[in-house]
Amino acid sequence: MTSIQLLKHNIQKISFKQIGWTILTLNLLLIVYFVFIIQQSDEFLFAFDNTFYTFIAIGFCAQLIDGALGMAYGASSSSLLLHFGVSPKIASASVHMAEVFTTGVSGLSHLKFKNIDKKLLIKLVIPGVIGAVVGAYLLSAVLDGGFIKPYISAYLLILGILILLKGIRNNFKKHKKVRKAGLLALVGGMFDALGGGGWGPIVTSNILNQGKDPRLTIGTVNTAEFFVTFFATGVFLFYVGVDSWQVVLGLIIGGVLAAPLGALVASKINKRLLMIVVSLVIILTSSLNIYHSFIGG
Repeated sequence: MTSIQLLKHNIQKISFKQIGWTILTLNLLLIVYFVFIIQQSDEFLFAFDNTFYTFIAIGFCAQLIDGALGMAYGASSSSLLLHFGVSPKIASASVHMAEVFTTGVSGLSHLKFKNIDKKLLIKLVIPGVIGAVVGAYLLSAVLDGGFIKPYISAYLLILGILILLKGIRNNFKKHKKVRKAGLLALVGGMFDALGGGGWGPIVTSNILNQGKDPRLTIGTVNTAEFFVTFFATGVFLFYVGVDSWQVVLGLIIGGVLAAPLGALVASKINKRLLMIVVSLVIILTSSLNIYHSFIGG
């Protein structure tokens, strides 16, 4: 048996319990790191003002949408943050920091109920992490935030259109195997980090369109998203730091408040109608961001 075959064999032997403990450990490490930064910082500022409540509202709405659709948390929250004047770097970094906790809880829930295709999870995690790290590095250290803002808004506008078309069409093609899962994860991870969202619309939608069971698709992609988000956050912390506590804590608090309502919304609301409404919000806010970037200044 070659070393590559041995590695694949060992990876396939990883249990759901081991994946769960990994998620818990990584979340705990991030919490410890945040506490350490706060204690060491002499410039830690925080105010319960209208701006903070706006971020709570954005986190609440985004998590409610994600709970009902299984996607669009990043696209909706990022487009709204950009609309309220948050820079692309801070917006994407804040969304990913908040998402580490929301996707961690989501992943643990899916593991508990065995909504996971382990082979697909392995195919998604490694290329997804690579794509996210590259995207986060480009946004943090290479690309200028002011220059790239209209292009990020244009990307989110395209995502909004894709979500709208998906809501209108509301049907899936049928294929037995998931094709090009690694490539989907690589592209999804990179654009998710660059634009602050897109993992769900790119990865989940394409896999569902190939006929994969919705329960296993959403569970697997959401669990993989935790690892993608965690490593993107690591890059953002290294290059951007944590100067956006109001945004991060606002998104986390809003998300925690909305989380219990997610399942209720998912069971009561017409998902097709919600997807269309969400896509229109993303399209509108992204269009306004593009307009202000090129016309309004």
